Amino acid sequence: MTESRPRFTPLQRALHWLMAIGVLSMLFIGVGMVSTVTQTHLTLVSIHKPLGIALLVLVIIRIAVRLTTGAPALPADLPEPMKLAAKLSHLAFYGLMVSMPLIGWAMLSAADYPITLWGGFTLPPIVSPSRELHAWLWDAHRTLAFCFFALVLLHIAAALFHVLVRRDGVFQQMAGGEG
Repeated sequence: MTESRPRFTPLQRALHWLMAIGVLSMLFIGVGMVSTVTQTHLTLVSIHKPLGIALLVLVIIRIAVRLTTGAPALPADLPEPMKLAAKLSHLAFYGLMVSMPLIGWAMLSAADYPITLWGGFTLPPIVSPSRELHAWLWDAHRTLAFCFFALVLLHIAAALFHVLVRRDGVFQQMAGGEG
């Protein structure tokens, strides 16, 4: 759904920026987790697991809002390959925002590790314990994290391109303010 309104709704903007902070935090926490075997590792893991589940809940809300509310139209003079790249990159973002926490959850389930959320609530396992599956999911989670980081960098570059080079109002659709 695409509409002619000038910007995303306040709820869409809030979800975007909250999730941007959360996703960047998760990427850097993940790097920190695999870079240390000290007590810091356990602290980072205890943040990473529930934050991943929180982001999964937020992306489900975000997708529902996007499907019901739509998005502002891209500039009519934006070349078709750029419009396609924008659409595909957003699909990739949504795919990664859904799959990364699910893969992490499955990975921990395969390792027979509990996912304890804030308040002591423990999620049920979503796959049976399996060393082989755990190893495969760990590799997938790691590889997709690098893809996610590359996509974030590409997204930031595109936002800067729109605000500094094209000056076409696309950045303001999500940032707010005048276009």
